[in-house]
Amino acid sequence: MAKRKPIVRMRSYGLYSHWDAESKELPQFMQSTIQIVAKIGVEFGFVINVKGGKNEVLDYCIEHPGIKDAKGKVRAPFDGCVYVKQNDWNFYLGDTIWEPVDDKRGDWRMFVEIDGNIVAEKTFELI
Repeated sequence: MAKRKPIVRMRSYGLYSHWDAESKELPQFMQSTIQIVAKIGVEFGFVINVKGGKNEVLDYCIEHPGIKDAKGKVRAPFDGCVYVKQNDWNFYLGDTIWEPVDDKRGDWRMFVEIDGNIVAEKTFELI
């Protein structure tokens, strides 16, 4: 019998309250938008819901507009993976703005994949 594919739905995207990565709680949704004013501390991204995907691996990536490291070299996209913890599970993918603000302006593409297929994607324009 073929394995059932998980169902992924984007619940919200845009601005969120500050997110504590150590907490089990997701940040609070504030406003739906893809245009983000680049100010220090602004939190943005999206929340997806995954049904029927317990123990699946979600690969995520945040492609930024050219953030530089301490040596002035452009950093690689932020990426990683997480396991779906339950059969009805919410996942937040996002970032925040920090100093210096200038290299944060531009397009930020965020996406999530399962088995190499993009299941959620959003591009934010930081202005």
